[in-house]
Amino acid sequence: MATTSQAYLEGDKVKETKSLITELCRHFYNQGWVSGTGGSITIKVHDDSIPKSQQLIVMSPSGVQKERMVEEDMYILSSDGSILSAPLAKPTPHKPPKCSDCAPLFMKAYQMRNAGAVIHSHGMESCLVTMLNPLAKEFRITHMEMIKGIQGHGYYDELVVPIIENTAHERELTESLTEAIKAYPKTTAVLVRNHGIYVWGDSWISAKTQSECYHYLFDAAIKLHQLGIDWTTPAHGPIQNAKIPAKVGALAPNGSIEPSRRCIILDIEGTTTPISFVTDVLFPYARNNVGRHLDATYDSAETQQDIKLLRAQVQQDLENGVAGAVCIPSDDAGKMEVIAALVVNVEAMIKADRKITALKELQGHIWQTGFQNNGLQGLVFDDVPAALEKWTALGIRVYIYSSGSRLAQRLLFGHTKHGDLRNYLYGFFDTTVGNKRETKSYAEITASLGVDNPSEILFVTDVYQEATAAKAAGLEVIISIRPGNGPLPDNHGFRTIRSFSEI
Repeated sequence: MATTSQAYLEGDKVKETKSLITELCRHFYNQGWVSGTGGSITIKVHDDSIPKSQQLIVMSPSGVQKERMVEEDMYILSSDGSILSAPLAKPTPHKPPKCSDCAPLFMKAYQMRNAGAVIHSHGMESCLVTMLNPLAKEFRITHMEMIKGIQGHGYYDELVVPIIENTAHERELTESLTEAIKAYPKTTAVLVRNHGIYVWGDSWISAKTQSECYHYLFDAAIKLHQLGIDWTTPAHGPIQNAKIPAKVGALAPNGSIEPSRRCIILDIEGTTTPISFVTDVLFPYARNNVGRHLDATYDSAETQQDIKLLRAQVQQDLENGVAGAVCIPSDDAGKMEVIAALVVNVEAMIKADRKITALKELQGHIWQTGFQNNGLQGLVFDDVPAALEKWTALGIRVYIYSSGSRLAQRLLFGHTKHGDLRNYLYGFFDTTVGNKRETKSYAEITASLGVDNPSEILFVTDVYQEATAAKAAGLEVIISIRPGNGPLPDNHGFRTIRSFSEI
């Protein structure tokens, strides 16, 4: 049945979506998000028989008491934003019906993010948090439990939400919201200064969950500000009003002026951690425990996802003639047959030291068990903890970028003889952001960090090819020379260090 037919427009799926919006708006009104007729919500009509990009859109009207809305007040739009059905006019004192002023902004979230629902809130927290620093173009927070409720984020990650300036009319925000979505490819929200927030998700459940988490985090930031506590740093220490500006150049050991920097990105293997720890401890542990781990966790959703990734990688390897790849039988062959084939492939991948997501995800989960059972302990060079503490005190944000999974990175820095070092780290990047030897990976990271210029980021690595790629993206680069590291090309042209104390 065509989605534009009268029968479909009056069908159960559309009615259910209309009813859901009225229910949610009553809830949001009680939360203080849509009072005074402000705020709005839109949801796509979920229908498995229709591609998401072609599903109908139900949208709340503008200028009405959101807590008193009924199904008949809703607008129905096509996937391109054309109005297919509008509510009938009501007698005085009701205003003539009008589709939400947020419609152009909602459509951008649908078109650019393939959203399933979008919420616009006027919640007090979302307004006040943009006023804490009138010059800030972003809201940042880290090491808060509710960050886990934001898509693609974990407790140790830094959450970054772009802030755009308010305008007299909602529709005039469309261009700046569009630019913010482009500039922050990982964001699921945009704050509007002195106004509110737009939040989207794959479904209404995702949009609602994230909206609640965003408001919680904004409220926490406001209250921490009142207490004089810095919510933007992992340690959440006192706000330092007299911090040494991180953008001011510093005197280098040779007497020259070092470039200004706001962020430092660290490689792990050969930079923060001996290569031998990875090759002689972590890799053997993973290799020796692949079969045991898969057997013990085979039916878990996590392991089934790992197997799915490995199947796809092995299929690609077979097509490309990669040495060591063997066919993985279907599930019908039985659990033990599947595990046996997986073990052969994983051992070959580890032996070849392949930097691929499928392998790194499984290794991370195996190591997680080892760290939790005290079978493993993270290792960093002795100069690393003091440097992390110093940089944090200077207001410099420190991140990790490694071919190991984000989970593996957190485990390593969270279980060292120096204690939990994750309190000094703002976030973690792995190969899901891109290959470490490709310039576009560093451009992607730069976009997510929100610096004015890539040169404000220092990248420290032991690999010449990574250094070259980062430099091409505009980052400042230093090469780490540690015991056990490989040789560098002659006349490589990069500054080198043997200890973080030299930075």
